[in-house]
Amino acid sequence: MLLTSITWDVDPELFRLGNFAVRWYGLLFASAFFFGYLVFLRIFKKEGISVELLDKLTIYTAVGTIIGARLGHCLFYEPEYYLSNPIEILKIWRGGLASHGAAAGILVALYYYSKSIRRPYLWILDRIVIVVALGGFFIRMGNLMNSEIYGIQTDLPWGFIFAGAGEVVPKHPTQIYEGLAYLAIFALLYSLYWKQDGKLKEGFFFSIFLILLFTVRFLIEFIKEVQVDFETGMTLNMGQWLSIPFIIAGFALLAYSYQKQTRQAQK
Repeated sequence: MLLTSITWDVDPELFRLGNFAVRWYGLLFASAFFFGYLVFLRIFKKEGISVELLDKLTIYTAVGTIIGARLGHCLFYEPEYYLSNPIEILKIWRGGLASHGAAAGILVALYYYSKSIRRPYLWILDRIVIVVALGGFFIRMGNLMNSEIYGIQTDLPWGFIFAGAGEVVPKHPTQIYEGLAYLAIFALLYSLYWKQDGKLKEGFFFSIFLILLFTVRFLIEFIKEVQVDFETGMTLNMGQWLSIPFIIAGFALLAYSYQKQTRQAQK
């Protein structure tokens, strides 16, 4: 018998004690920071950097991720509602996080972190993107467990019927597509880091991350269902418009990285 679709009806809650519930999304979100911490611990030890600075980095990154992701969703996807009901912005447990907002939040947080430890901004960005790509994998798996942010209808045999979301026809499991792509980007950057023995060209890793991750995001958006009503009928949706500046910045930074390397080699 040929596989025609996969029925996905997973309870997003692991267990509940009274009003307190442990959800898959929360567990996977925490896993992103836990495994990211372990990877960064290896990097810091290799470069002889104090673990205390890593603990500080974890706090900055967590705060930047949560605030940026929440504000990104509220201001880019549903600004009219949240600006009329600003108290709802604080109710993060009701859902609504945007990866582009998280990216912006992390960039701001890391700028202040680099100032506090007196290191170049690109020094921390070149290293943090290794674990951010890994974190993206866990976040998308959390979206899968929540039966959210999936794709349009498909006839492919691996289409998912997201029963928990009330769907009755197979849809592209875009959470898996993105998650696996992010995992591949992590594997690439991580292997390159060790091959270069931690001696990175300034801005190179960050530029590759921007180009690859946001190109993946841009392309997968073509088969994603719209997140909010105003995106219906748009040639490019909000996620794609927000990806374009990151991709352009990646190419610009890549050119800068090679130009700087060339100037240093000529000295």
